[in-house]
Amino acid sequence: MNEQALRERLVDFLDGEHAHVGFERVIAAIEAGPAELRGRRPAGFSHSPWELLEHLRIAQKDILEFSRDPDWVSPAWPEGYWPGEAAPAPGAWEASVETFRNDLEAMKELVCDPERDLFEAFPWGDGQTLLREAMLLADHNAYHVGQLVDVARLSGTWPPPAGAS
Repeated sequence: MNEQALRERLVDFLDGEHAHVGFERVIAAIEAGPAELRGRRPAGFSHSPWELLEHLRIAQKDILEFSRDPDWVSPAWPEGYWPGEAAPAPGAWEASVETFRNDLEAMKELVCDPERDLFEAFPWGDGQTLLREAMLLADHNAYHVGQLVDVARLSGTWPPPAGAS
């Protein structure tokens, strides 16, 4: 496989939708339900949809910025990777979804940039490469999008209504 083909496969993995449900489909299902469910932890589950969405956004931002900014400082673990509240403030859900989408696009652009070596270790960090960070992001997002599906199922918003994306 040549490097361009590898870049295309990485972008494909970042988009999801092969072996699992993608971000857009589960977000559409949650948004089709009552807004108050976004901040509710279903019985037997430790996170609300809001907490999972924010965790996805924060972790993705950290991976993206680490991959392109040698001066980036990651949030404190674990508290810096989770929101302080189970429910979003007014407008916060929409802002988080939009930021997640924008940061995912930025990571895909980074991966597609032929000036960026996928295999060269960053001069900062502990040997991480852009290839490793892209795979880490795809894996992390897939895991937590799966949790969003579980939360949506427990909240009654999954499966999505017929015709939903």
